[in-house]
Amino acid sequence: MPEFHSPYSHGFVRATVCVPAVRVADPAFNVERTLGLARRASEAGAVVALFPELGISAYTCDDLFHQDALLDEVEAALAQAVEESAGLAPVLLVGAPLRFEGKLFNCAVVIYRGRVLGIVPKSYLPSYREFYERRQFTPARAAASREVRFLGETVPFGNDLLFDAVNVEGFGLHVEICEDVWTPIPPSSYAALAGATVLANLSASNITVGKAEYRRDLCAAQSGKCIAAYLYSAAGPGESTTDLAWDGHALIYENNELLAESERFADSEQMIVADIDLERLLQDRMRMTTYNDAASDHQERVRAIRRVPFELELPKGKMELARHVQRFPFVPDDPAVRDLRCFEAYNIQVHGLMKRLAATGIRKVVIGVSGGLDSTQALIVAARTMDRLGLPRTSILGYTMPGFATSDVTLRNAHALMRSLGISAEEIDIRDGELLGNFPQALSHIGLINAAYVIEQALERQQEGKEHHGKAQ
Repeated sequence: MPEFHSPYSHGFVRATVCVPAVRVADPAFNVERTLGLARRASEAGAVVALFPELGISAYTCDDLFHQDALLDEVEAALAQAVEESAGLAPVLLVGAPLRFEGKLFNCAVVIYRGRVLGIVPKSYLPSYREFYERRQFTPARAAASREVRFLGETVPFGNDLLFDAVNVEGFGLHVEICEDVWTPIPPSSYAALAGATVLANLSASNITVGKAEYRRDLCAAQSGKCIAAYLYSAAGPGESTTDLAWDGHALIYENNELLAESERFADSEQMIVADIDLERLLQDRMRMTTYNDAASDHQERVRAIRRVPFELELPKGKMELARHVQRFPFVPDDPAVRDLRCFEAYNIQVHGLMKRLAATGIRKVVIGVSGGLDSTQALIVAARTMDRLGLPRTSILGYTMPGFATSDVTLRNAHALMRSLGISAEEIDIRDGELLGNFPQALSHIGLINAAYVIEQALERQQEGKEHHGKAQ
């Protein structure tokens, strides 16, 4: 087990998304850049390192993808990556064009500690607007095999693989590729219902005006709906700009919350890091009854997910938590977000009180005003409610009850507040000797005020009923 001062001892796992420099159709160069960032991820104590789509060959090879010289070099580069991964901490998720069954697939290769855990082909190939991937590649659904021979080993093959770290509670990894998450039902949705908590997307994702915001929305929504972490990469420096442009956008979300984001249009390679709270995700899934109902509704697809078990070696040593933790967890740091939350909290209370008064027919409220924050908020809400209902603020009966612990400042504040809001204001001094001698009598005195108010309201409703009855006759 890692030591106490490590995120891994507290239900976290560290993930990285890497954006290496690439050269088109130069696998030897690309694998070196990939391994360089993989070493950085290992030194950072990460257990997942995500790389872009087709990063070993580059995405913009076009019809060069059908050249055996390029595809042979890709396999040689992957063999090097597998060999060097033996000494690295993270599971490496790298993209490459691979030949199986006489077809060419756009693949994510899942590599860990000197072996290939599985290969995931892309499910949905875009062939619209600037894309024409179907010209070179075959979609996952066309694969006849569930296992393939690769680098001398038989490995699982398909878009239905869940990589299950059997020694880490709640760590299940699923991989999809770029366009897969842009579809109505991404493959990761079924994997999440089957238990995957970390969803990774190897993407190239060229940039157009406004597309970055849509990427954020997609990743946030998928992580939120699936109650999971979502890792997303995009191709960066080095891809061809003949037809397209690239911004190297990398994202890490956790249940709709952005944990890390890369600089877009950077001149150099990048790596973003975040610690994912697996315990939080598992707790949220357990509480969300509809999430488990959805898993039941899609049992056939969920049960078809194939688990690839492996044992994850957790990094040792002391590590600081790689995520921002707000000092006040229920009060946002961002002033704009904080103002919005206050606006919502205020109006929730106003509308709740409006409904209560409208449903009961009560036209007055009684509030104890101490001069502190809680009663001040309650009084402001009550005043706004009266305004919205078209009732006079004098319908608010405010009472301040100074006691032994009451300071002159808070007492003055209470009276000033009631005067400024224009409510009906009274004072009951519970330090009064007569009331002090018989404290139950003091409580009775306060209770009588409430009782008198209730009787008054009942009499008013009774009188209104008589008047209405007379008009009807």
